[in-house]
Amino acid sequence: MLRVGLTGGIGAGKSTVSRSLAALGAVIVDADLLAREVVAPGTPGLASIVEHFGTGVLGARGDLDRPSLGRIVFQDAQARTALNAIVHPLVAARRAELAAAAPTDAIVVEDVPLLVETGAAPGFPLVVVVEADVPERLRRLVEDRGMSPEDARARLAAQASDEERRAVADVLLANPRRPAGAPDPLAGIVGTLWRERLLPFEAYLRARRSAARGPVALVDPDPGWAAAGARTCARVSRVAGARALDVQHTGSTAVPGLVGKDVIDVQVVVADLETAAAVAEDLLAVGLVREPGRWWDRLPGGGEVDKALASNADPGRAVNCHVRPVSSPAVAHALAFRDALRADAGLRERYVALKRALAASTGDTEAYAAGKSAFVDEVLAQR
Repeated sequence: MLRVGLTGGIGAGKSTVSRSLAALGAVIVDADLLAREVVAPGTPGLASIVEHFGTGVLGARGDLDRPSLGRIVFQDAQARTALNAIVHPLVAARRAELAAAAPTDAIVVEDVPLLVETGAAPGFPLVVVVEADVPERLRRLVEDRGMSPEDARARLAAQASDEERRAVADVLLANPRRPAGAPDPLAGIVGTLWRERLLPFEAYLRARRSAARGPVALVDPDPGWAAAGARTCARVSRVAGARALDVQHTGSTAVPGLVGKDVIDVQVVVADLETAAAVAEDLLAVGLVREPGRWWDRLPGGGEVDKALASNADPGRAVNCHVRPVSSPAVAHALAFRDALRADAGLRERYVALKRALAASTGDTEAYAAGKSAFVDEVLAQR
């Protein structure tokens, strides 16, 4: 099973994407519907809201008067925080129940408007964000939903910013205003996402296999690598918990402006090799599959030290997660080499020249890595 987090600001078009995914076969878990369910008449959720906000938020039949409550919380940050503290844990628990009940080969899309605000994004192997600019969202809220401009602006202001949502987005779907009569391209974009990324991601994950990768290919530096590294570190940290002594983005994609393979490398430091193996196994929850067999780092001057390795089942984002015991000299070496490249432009130029030569002479990943070892050893010997 693959769990996908779907979010977007109010009025962005998230519901349209959700319906398209449902039509393709996704199991949809709608947090908005669950938010109504957990505060229905007779529920502990509604009792807690009345206890905090008073009976003035109830309708004539004893149900929740959502517009009245909305006018309170969207104008008062403290009131909104209090409401969220009541509702969000109840919704999260119900979401988990529904996801757990889905078939083993399902793609479960959890439609969560406040995915960023609740800090839930790192719990998903993939996050899809639907985006439209603020003027268009305001227009949709006023013209399509009948909100007053003041209410619409208050609701937008109460949510995360576009920048905050982009930071958690593995997939960003733009949904701008279209000219009258123009076809909607969003359904086709969602269909491509489903066929080319979600279906194979789920299949790899269910088979406990990392996604297939081609021969070594160097690419120009991508400004998105830093954000992708941060998302991966957040996911890994969430799974590893207190077992992780340190989690950092390493490798070429952690060096701004450096040519490299389009692979996010992450180092996780744990107490010992047994813990490393356990953490690597647990990373399946966020889309990383432990690679079978023995894995190790070659040390400068000779020798090897064992580690665990987990790689991404997502065909759209290559990730290598190196889980190393704190006693491994490779822990310091990975950080030292990364930091040396960050600090020295000349060193970066030499390294890129070497990588280009190796990539041209061999497409084999192991041969490529072995060819860089002498250079890495030379750099580390000077530190």
